[in-house]
Amino acid sequence: MLQKIKTAINYTRNIFVTGAIAETNKQVENEICRHISSEDNAVIIEFGMGHGNITKAILSKAGPNAKVYAFEVHKSFCEHASKAIQDDRLTIINDGAENVKKYVQEEVDSVISSIPFSFFTEDTKNKILNDSYSLLKDKSYLSQVLLSAFHFNKYKSVFDNCKRHRIFNFPIYHIYHCQKEA
Repeated sequence: MLQKIKTAINYTRNIFVTGAIAETNKQVENEICRHISSEDNAVIIEFGMGHGNITKAILSKAGPNAKVYAFEVHKSFCEHASKAIQDDRLTIINDGAENVKKYVQEEVDSVISSIPFSFFTEDTKNKILNDSYSLLKDKSYLSQVLLSAFHFNKYKSVFDNCKRHRIFNFPIYHIYHCQKEA
């Protein structure tokens, strides 16, 4: 319980970096990972690793030879996750989602994101979405969790097929599943 309180304080202190006041729950983790490829050699990107709750869910669904690139701008979160998650499939990158192409040049099977989209400039939002789209294989998904439905049209303007799923909790979570069809 003490760890959960410390985590909530850390998230709240860094609200403009994390976009959250607490870690995600199991229901959110299961929903956001719904479209993860379980192919043996899948390449998966995670934006906004935090303390690694969603990362662990990704790894549990990923195949034995998958590669998971987890991006996180908060250095202490990277350090925490690297100690808490010992998995050779995971590469932790202390950088922002807007720099994904600096680290990943191969085709990607899934993108999972919990970044605070509302706090980015329009140029950064566009770069993240367009870079994600261009890296994804055909028929693959970007899944994003947000605390509002405000940006849904932005995702729909880039991706071919977008659906929104709500999880009625406190707070209410909006999970976008956006597919590249072409």
